[in-house]
Amino acid sequence: MVSRTMSDSVLVNIGDDPSAKQRRKRVSWRMWNQLTRLQKNVVLAVVVVMVMGGVVYSSNTSNWLYSDQTTSMLVTLASDIRTPFPKRNDESAVVGLREQYERKIGLLQEENSDLKAQLRRRTLPGGANRKEMKTDHVVQKDVVRPDRMLDGPLTRHKGEKMEDRQERPEGKSVKMRQEKKSDQGSRVEEKPLEQETRKGKHAVDAARLKQSENRKQAVVDAFRHAWKAYRTFAWGKDELMPISKSSNRWFGLGLTLVDSLDTMWIMNLKEEFQDARDWVEHSLDLNQHTDVNLFECTIRVLGGLLSAYHLTQDDLFKTKAIDLADRLLGGFNSPSGIPYSDVNLQTRSGHPPRWGPDSSVSEATTIQLEFRDVAKITGDTKYQKPADRVIDIVHDQPVEDGLLPIFINAQTGHLRQGATITLGARGDSYYEYLLKQWIQSGKTESKFRDRYVTSMDGVQRRLLQRSKPSNLLFVGELKNGRFSPKMDHLVCFLAGTLALGAHNGLNASHMDQAKELLHTCVQMYFRMETGLSPEIVYFNQATGNSEDIIVKPADAHNLLRPETVESLFILYRLTGNSTYQEWGWQIFQSFEKYTRIEEGGYSSISNVRSIENPGLRNKMESFFLGETLKYFYLLFEEDFSVISLDKFVFNTEAHPLPIWT
Repeated sequence: MVSRTMSDSVLVNIGDDPSAKQRRKRVSWRMWNQLTRLQKNVVLAVVVVMVMGGVVYSSNTSNWLYSDQTTSMLVTLASDIRTPFPKRNDESAVVGLREQYERKIGLLQEENSDLKAQLRRRTLPGGANRKEMKTDHVVQKDVVRPDRMLDGPLTRHKGEKMEDRQERPEGKSVKMRQEKKSDQGSRVEEKPLEQETRKGKHAVDAARLKQSENRKQAVVDAFRHAWKAYRTFAWGKDELMPISKSSNRWFGLGLTLVDSLDTMWIMNLKEEFQDARDWVEHSLDLNQHTDVNLFECTIRVLGGLLSAYHLTQDDLFKTKAIDLADRLLGGFNSPSGIPYSDVNLQTRSGHPPRWGPDSSVSEATTIQLEFRDVAKITGDTKYQKPADRVIDIVHDQPVEDGLLPIFINAQTGHLRQGATITLGARGDSYYEYLLKQWIQSGKTESKFRDRYVTSMDGVQRRLLQRSKPSNLLFVGELKNGRFSPKMDHLVCFLAGTLALGAHNGLNASHMDQAKELLHTCVQMYFRMETGLSPEIVYFNQATGNSEDIIVKPADAHNLLRPETVESLFILYRLTGNSTYQEWGWQIFQSFEKYTRIEEGGYSSISNVRSIENPGLRNKMESFFLGETLKYFYLLFEEDFSVISLDKFVFNTEAHPLPIWT
């Protein structure tokens, strides 16, 4: 017998009333209407779970019982539903609830795969016939611009403490993973995806995993398109000229082929890799009477051979790498120990560049990872000692804040005082290799770490500034001691380097700076008409100008460079934030639209600001295959154990070398 006190204070015995059924309905409906929306949602969720549990239990009684852990997960699944079920035509809400269910169901996978399958069929809004969102490598017309993405970088205004940072939502929001971020300087802190250490993988739902696989395949297709043209028109030559369907000679060492060896291995392109290996075995002639740039030959050819050896354990590549290293050692035979810029492969003798007496600082200090690696695989310190000596010579000279001028004389060993200080051309990779030599050593050689920390402090004090009106963080230059708001696209490597340092236990605030700087680099793409970045930009710092980024006509070209994609890859690996994948995908589509040659290959372009006439330059740089497409592929690789950042360090040409243990 059920009783309830009515409003007239009369106790009604519902069980004895002849019209009890109708009265019970009215009472129940009145009780339901008195519940809050939250209470109603909880009740509905519990009912759904109970029905679901009954169906699953009845179909699996003979071989499966709920464990305490599974029961707890189901209760959590029910209790986490806080929003009303969507209307039939409310597709965005359906997708949002699908994502909630996907994440919860993913936790049940290890407990019982059969349960997971049944939950997907019986409980997801929209049912089993709900179509998955499709993503392929077709160029999309309606893309989300980075200034409308959600879980973007952080920005700290001048004079604002990081702990005092507030959300500043502006404009309309797009319903994805985070609150909207404004391009005017406000950012909402991202929420990295939950990481799983198991097998190096992290938690992603089935739809996103499928999307990433589709995007990886699109990158592989792009590589094959470029490789086919190289194989047809420039086989064994240094670079493809895709417009004229011919080749360009630089060193005569098959730069594109050797630069691409590890890319093909990582992409599992076995046939293409075998063809390239056969060429290296039978046709790569290192005993040529030809001058090569020590830096470029080291990072592209020596680095490519070393990486191929470490990934495949094929002694052919090791033998070729040692032979090349022996020939390049002659470049270190200068009066000061600072290497000459050029070396003859046959005579093994070095000389200064044709244009002047000095070497670039970045060239002299960005060959260490490779020669140290040769020393490691041979056990012979003759390869490491001259490379290490270069760093000692540089660091023995007085510099302010760890920032080096960009020229050094191989005869005297002296830095050219008063020369430009930049993290762009001729200076960039010196700073990159400070951090990476420390990481390569297993974080045992602290002199590299200490100088890197000093240099990054100097960058923050003297080179980091903000643009107007959007408050973009950028890295400028010092010319004759005066600040210039000029920034090369090359500087975009710094975002990934800062993040890598923070990941390895250095200043944690560098991760925030990395995110902001990467956002700026992405703006250099998306604010251009073609969606591709120019080679050089200038940032506006004057009040009243509506444009943050200024591009001079002579700087508007794009050379298919990798630095922004490199940083997107590193930031995605270290945060799990899929925004970086979305940005990368949009950049990839712009490369496809404006640089792809239908007859084969890809070409640099002359003007990123012209959609009608971007101006194909008839050159496909070797680093497009060796770096840019490799980083695109790894950006969409959801298995983080593939070239793990805790096991490999990338040289400045994207060739992974093992971290010493």
